[in-house]
Amino acid sequence: MITILHVYACMISCSQIIINHYMLKNSQIISIYTCTHQRWSSSIPPSIDLSHSDLLLDWLHTSSSSSSSEMVKLVCFVVVVFMAAAAAMAGADRELKVGYYEKTCKDVEKIVNSIVVNSIKDNRGKGAGLVRLLFHDCFVRGCDASVLLEKSEMNRQPEKESPANIGIRGMDVIDAIKAVLEARCPNTVSCADIIAYAARDASRYLSHGGVDFPVPAGRLDGVVSRSRDADAFLPDAAANLTDLVRNFRRKNFTVEELVILSGAHSIGVTHCTSFAGRLTAPDAQINPGYRSLLVSKCGGVSPTPANNHVVVNNVRDEDGAAVARVMPGFAARVRKARDYLDNSYYHNNLAMAVTFHADWALLTGKEARGHVVEYAKNATLWNVDFGDALVKLSKLPMPAGSKGEIRAKCSAVNGYHH
Repeated sequence: MITILHVYACMISCSQIIINHYMLKNSQIISIYTCTHQRWSSSIPPSIDLSHSDLLLDWLHTSSSSSSSEMVKLVCFVVVVFMAAAAAMAGADRELKVGYYEKTCKDVEKIVNSIVVNSIKDNRGKGAGLVRLLFHDCFVRGCDASVLLEKSEMNRQPEKESPANIGIRGMDVIDAIKAVLEARCPNTVSCADIIAYAARDASRYLSHGGVDFPVPAGRLDGVVSRSRDADAFLPDAAANLTDLVRNFRRKNFTVEELVILSGAHSIGVTHCTSFAGRLTAPDAQINPGYRSLLVSKCGGVSPTPANNHVVVNNVRDEDGAAVARVMPGFAARVRKARDYLDNSYYHNNLAMAVTFHADWALLTGKEARGHVVEYAKNATLWNVDFGDALVKLSKLPMPAGSKGEIRAKCSAVNGYHH
């Protein structure tokens, strides 16, 4: 694999060639480029287009008018830039595998699990935050921990600043894990892998072991984080089914997987501004009793950022007496624990007692509604399918050509710390 050391070596070689260019003929310069091209092209990931370097080689062979000085500078510039780009791309094009850190950072998954479990025991809401964090990271620029990057002088609008990321939490847990792992295995475990491990461990704990799966690792941390990307890719809580399906298909997810991942709304909390439209939605779209409960929780039908209350996603987690008063015929699922990750979301949806319009929208299409019914009937099936969907989600790659690194601190790219 091409590394930055190779790029430095090439730069040194080029500087020597430029100094001594008067000793070289154009044919020798062409040979230098040809040799460099052949030597390194076999190490380039298949995602990198080499056609432009081949075209340059053809041009060099056919050009006879350029001076040796001009040709040397051009060749060296292209080779160095080409190799630098290849080094960055090669770093981002890594194969994920289960047990990735077995030889480089022993017991990394045990360490992550221990910190995650203790964090949830201290604050159960952290668990839902960690599950959500995986989706909000991976669905934007792939699983690159870009959602963790803080605002800085170099970047005033990272993903965190997007309205779609309002209320996002669990970053402190990731930071705590990273600190332990950096002390134990410096510059080894990426923040992106920690997010994936933590989401799995939180899912397992919140489902009482029902959701569990092996996590492939080997991700790199990205260096780009833009709020506009989060705005563009994260699904709108008020979206209709057509928009939801289109959004998920852009990431190669099916209608069934859309329904499966929506089941994560059996846990967590949300802000009233995120479902403001539901407070005045017609009876055909929301259980009127549940709507009145939400209105009371939000202090009216017009929540504002200045008066933005937090409401639990799952009606099961509301006060039982309050639910019984407004929804006397509603049989809530047995509460095993607050923020229990299970298939209760699908029962709630069929009763039109879900928080987001995008949740209710799943009932408006034959295929999506069929899967809602399917998972309402089969909790075990949803546990398995949810785990599979999270694995697929965790494999979403960074955009082609992205630069990757192992951050020393999850909130800042290397070389820039607050």
